[in-house]
Amino acid sequence: MLKPVPSVAAILRLRRPRVLSAQDIRMSSFDQFGLDPRVLSAQDIRMSSFDQFGLDPRILSAIERMGYTQPTPIQEKAIPVVLMGGDVMGAAQTGTGKTAGYGLPLIARILPKANTSMSPARHPVRALILAPTRELADQVSDNLVKYCADTPLRAGVVYGGVDIRPQADMLRRGVEILTATPGRLLDHVQQRSVNLSQVEIVVLDEADRMLDMGFLPDISRILQLLPQHRQSPLFSATFSPEIKKLAKSFLKDNPTVIEVARENSTAETVTQELFAVNDREKTDVLIDMLKTRGPEGTPLTQVLVFVNAKITCRRLARTLERVGINADAIHGDKTQEERQVALEGFKNGAIHVLVATDVAARGLDIKELPFVINYDVPYSAEDYVHRIGRTGRAGAKGVATMLATPEDKRLVEAIEALTKQTFKPISISPMPRTRRGSGAPYRRDDRSSYAERVDTPEDERLARERARAYMPPAQRHRDPIFDMPYLENPRATSSAQKADAPVFLERQEKRRPVAALLGGRGR
Repeated sequence: MLKPVPSVAAILRLRRPRVLSAQDIRMSSFDQFGLDPRVLSAQDIRMSSFDQFGLDPRILSAIERMGYTQPTPIQEKAIPVVLMGGDVMGAAQTGTGKTAGYGLPLIARILPKANTSMSPARHPVRALILAPTRELADQVSDNLVKYCADTPLRAGVVYGGVDIRPQADMLRRGVEILTATPGRLLDHVQQRSVNLSQVEIVVLDEADRMLDMGFLPDISRILQLLPQHRQSPLFSATFSPEIKKLAKSFLKDNPTVIEVARENSTAETVTQELFAVNDREKTDVLIDMLKTRGPEGTPLTQVLVFVNAKITCRRLARTLERVGINADAIHGDKTQEERQVALEGFKNGAIHVLVATDVAARGLDIKELPFVINYDVPYSAEDYVHRIGRTGRAGAKGVATMLATPEDKRLVEAIEALTKQTFKPISISPMPRTRRGSGAPYRRDDRSSYAERVDTPEDERLARERARAYMPPAQRHRDPIFDMPYLENPRATSSAQKADAPVFLERQEKRRPVAALLGGRGR
């Protein structure tokens, strides 16, 4: 016999978040229980297929077309709660399917209000997803467009770094589901190209990253523009104290807390390695790995290499290209179009190695990415978790390699403390590289042994161009005054010197006669 469902008053008196446990319940339909999502206590809802959620057939057809077969842990726990209109505080590592976890029920909730009319007034923004980066926003929107492809719902995305006018035109035509970065959304609000007064659901994706990037003031401004009565799912890779503080002000009093992995944990499908290297040999070690760690000693064909600085990103990508590795870079100084081209080239295999700063550490969904290499040890231990989360996604196996120098000891210890693991450093020395045209290897104590110093045809071409552009000092325009010798006594100059001197340097002054007895000529 089923226990009676608590009253609404009893539910509202609850103040402590409830955490879903690891127990399983099999059922044919979630809503047959009539439970409010906030009273889920020690039971974990498991679904073997998406059709058990009671989703609209049009959504199910899109899921089937995308190849989704079985819900991931975050999806099977979050979808029922969001479907029932509850707030969610979800913690899951990247690559676990969070987008579908909130995207599918989001579409299902606003689908009854969908309209086939072409009038923009019939397509107000009803669901808002806030993302920290352009790449993540674009990826989320792309998935949402696919989820609602068989419905009248419209989905769009706005982010900075591109022309704002096409985005404004899209918003004026009307979209029900809008994915946006906070800064660009406020730009559209200021230009009055978007109205947020009818938003029913607002999602904070990668909330920890938004706090790290300083978006809290923008988020606060956006929330003030939204209706008070709304549903607010929040998803983050970690539950830091700052995230909990944000959730307290952003969510209702009793959100459902969903954790599918230990805080700051890394996927078990990822093999983690640490190589102890000398700073001067780090680039050579990386080149050896890229050229030999593929199947049967072949080159690797899809590797994401992380660095800490933009200048390192640019230089390392050029170095890899010079030694015959098909590489490109993605960092904050590149335009959105350039970054998108690099990402697409990496995804389709045209680019084998993508060197990236942490701007690409979040939100990149690359299927079957086998290798992630930390060329630089990240300054933040949390960033390490996000970086290696690019591989080993959706149950696939991956390898995460980190190159650490003796100066990185404290950073490595911080990563070990956060992830509750201990690295066993592997000593490695790169293969000696020879100068072009000679059989002599580089000396390891010589700075010319750096991989950046390898002479290539491109280097020679640039050298020739620099030589042609160079003008010897003798051919440059010079002021004659700088070519004259220094004279302590100008009166001692000879007549020949005075004849060769520039006219503007001659001083016309009256000389006093000197007596003959004193060596002069007299009057």
